[in-house]
Amino acid sequence: MFFLSIVDTVFWIHIAAAVAPAIILLKYVYDQDKIEKEPPYLIWRLIGMGVLAGLAAIVLETIGETVLGIFVPENRQEYYILLAFLVVACAEEGMKYALMQKVTWNDPNFNFRYDGIVYAASTSLGFAAFENIGYIFRYGLGVAGTRALFAIPGHLGFSVFMGYFYGRAKLCDNIGDSTRRKRNLVAAYVVPVFLHGFYDSCAMLNTALSNVLFYVFVIAMYIIVFNLVRHEAATDRAI
Repeated sequence: MFFLSIVDTVFWIHIAAAVAPAIILLKYVYDQDKIEKEPPYLIWRLIGMGVLAGLAAIVLETIGETVLGIFVPENRQEYYILLAFLVVACAEEGMKYALMQKVTWNDPNFNFRYDGIVYAASTSLGFAAFENIGYIFRYGLGVAGTRALFAIPGHLGFSVFMGYFYGRAKLCDNIGDSTRRKRNLVAAYVVPVFLHGFYDSCAMLNTALSNVLFYVFVIAMYIIVFNLVRHEAATDRAI
């Protein structure tokens, strides 16, 4: 019984280390919503969609890596760049985006512009927590700190840009501006894909230059993202 108790404790320590950063960041985004909080059931549903997106992305990435390996040798830098942009970023951001939109676009609670950021962050951080559990159980608690500083906030950063354009797309839809609605919906997917692809390609290449670019990119994105969250919350408007 004592051994089982230790195993149980270790298990929950790993779970807590994996999900705590995502919870903290999601609470931050949620708390910035000063006008009308989104209902908890919707937030939980979006977190679940993030987990589902993580499972779907595993399948898509496995297929994508196999196909890419046929055309580009794995020992070339081009392979990692294409893998980051065309496989990982497209699959992960695509699944998050599709499932978030399916759940929220016609939901009556989607009535303020900032809601788009809350929805995207909930989905993305659900994805990030699920992904982080896998990493920590595979590689141990030693990776928890690095992932809490980079991977989890990285997913938040991509999602804030997704939500920024997604909220504007909904506003344009409600005022009948179909051209700008389409542009913003495209940007809600393309911009996070680009950011995610750049982030991952720098990390995968692991050269002196790519490492410098990675840290500069991460610092700049974090500054922009947290300022953008505060600005969008402070200037929120009904849609």
